[in-house]
Amino acid sequence: MLEEILSVAREAGNILIGAENIQDKVAVKDGYANFVTEYDRKVQEFLFTKLHELLPEANFLAEEQNASEYREEYRHGYTFVIDPIDGTSNFIMGYRISVVSIGLLKDGEPYIGVIYNPYTDELFSAEKGKGAFRNGELIRSSDRSLKDSLVIMGTSPYYPELRTRMFRTAAWYLERCVDVRRSGSAAWDLCCVASGRAALFFELRLSVWDFAAGAAILEEAGGCITDETGKNLTFDRKTAVFAAASGVLKENYLPPDGLL
Repeated sequence: MLEEILSVAREAGNILIGAENIQDKVAVKDGYANFVTEYDRKVQEFLFTKLHELLPEANFLAEEQNASEYREEYRHGYTFVIDPIDGTSNFIMGYRISVVSIGLLKDGEPYIGVIYNPYTDELFSAEKGKGAFRNGELIRSSDRSLKDSLVIMGTSPYYPELRTRMFRTAAWYLERCVDVRRSGSAAWDLCCVASGRAALFFELRLSVWDFAAGAAILEEAGGCITDETGKNLTFDRKTAVFAAASGVLKENYLPPDGLL
């Protein structure tokens, strides 16, 4: 089934590449700087159709479906968790860091993750117990220490009440790493940690579709993804996300309680 999902992700990515007049097809959702385009909906409809053909019994949880974020039924059997375009603001502005993210939960836990960046033609994937891959080649997270690595941050732009805490956290890491980066796509950032480009990613509030696929990939690459207290994620709510490469797991890499 993984090979079929990879093919679907590539087809979906072609929709992004072929998009035209994107800024003329933008709507605003609830929250600050929270946008949706005609192409978000188009990609999501495409994914629903193709993935339902692959696994008809699966539930679907997706950013643009106008449904509650999580239902009890998602704890049982298979659930596709989809972000059709993670990095919509980037997509609108032509910033070219936008990905198709497809996660598959099995009984509420990550089972398969597929993330495709059509602009770099990088296809990340993982299946539980079988390793993580980039364009078919095995990847592992970095074994470097935090002081010798990059940290990636997300700014949770829809939640202005988190800004002070977020920048305090970024400053705390900046004193302990080479530098801090921001891409605008949490799914892509998790792939960067999984493939050794960065040692850590954090964001103080994300939805399940932002991190379900990336969690599967990162864990198969030897990393770890938790909330701000170090507890495992439960994939049933919005949460802070701290994703660490294997080398950083040997350190006290989470900010102190007073900071958050």
